Amino acid sequence: MSTTLEKGTVPVAGSNIYYESHGDGPPLVLLHGGVNPPETFSAPLAAMAKTHKVIAIHLRGHGLSSDNGELWSNEAFADDVAAVLEHLDISRARFMGYSLGAAVSLQVAVRHPQLVEKLVLVSTAFDSNGEYPEIRAAFFHMPALAAAIGQQISASPLAQMYPDVNWETMMRKTGDMNAAAYDWSVGVRKITAPTLLVFADADSIRPDHMTDFWKLIGGGQRDAGLDGSQRPVNQFGIVPGTTHYNLIHSPALTEMATSFLGS
Repeated sequence: MSTTLEKGTVPVAGSNIYYESHGDGPPLVLLHGGVNPPETFSAPLAAMAKTHKVIAIHLRGHGLSSDNGELWSNEAFADDVAAVLEHLDISRARFMGYSLGAAVSLQVAVRHPQLVEKLVLVSTAFDSNGEYPEIRAAFFHMPALAAAIGQQISASPLAQMYPDVNWETMMRKTGDMNAAAYDWSVGVRKITAPTLLVFADADSIRPDHMTDFWKLIGGGQRDAGLDGSQRPVNQFGIVPGTTHYNLIHSPALTEMATSFLGS
C-alpha cells in the first residue's frame, strides 16, 4: 500500500463517505467491488498511485463509510462520489471501478459526465440480462439469507477491519439493489469519455454481453486499417486465466489500465 496523503469523511445525504488519497499526478478515483474494499485497495491502488493521485472512496455503508436508512442504488452511490469530488474541489478525474465500483463509475459517467476524463470499467454489465442466471438468482435470494451470511462475515478478519459495518444489512441491501432488472444502454451510448472495458475470460458476465457492451461504445464496427487509424478511441480487453472474483488481482489488468490511463 502506498503512503496515505490525506483521508477524511464527507457528509452526503445522511451518510459520512470516507475517502483516502494516495500518490501524486492526475486524479484517479478508484472504486471497490461489493462487500470487500481491501480487494481493490491493495495492489491495484499501490500500482496506480505511482502515476496518479488516487482517491479511494468507500461506498455508502461499506468499509469506513456510514450508511443511512435509504435503499441502495448505483445511481445514489454515483451521486455520493460526485459530492466527495466537489468537496475535494476536483472538477475532473479519471475513474477505475471493479464490479460494483465499475457499475458506480458507469453511473458517474452517465449522471455527471463533466467529471469523467477517462473511464476503466472492470467486470460489469450494462444490462441485468448480461449476467448469468445463477448470478441473478443469487442476488434474488440474498436478502432472505442476509442474517446467516452476515453472521459468517462477522466472524471474519474483514469484520475486524470494519467493526462498524452491519453485515446483515449490507447483504440485504446488496441483494435488493442487484436483484432488480436494469438496462442502462441509453445512458451508455451517450458516454463520451474514452473508456476501457476489461473482463475475465471466466467472468460472471456472459461473453456475448461483453461484445455487446463493446459495440455499444463504438467498438467492433470495422477493421482498424493497416496503420490502425480506423480503430476506435475506446478499448476492450479480456484477461485469460481469471474469474470475476480474482480479476482485480491480475498484474495484466493493472498493466492494461495503466497503459490506457497514461495514453
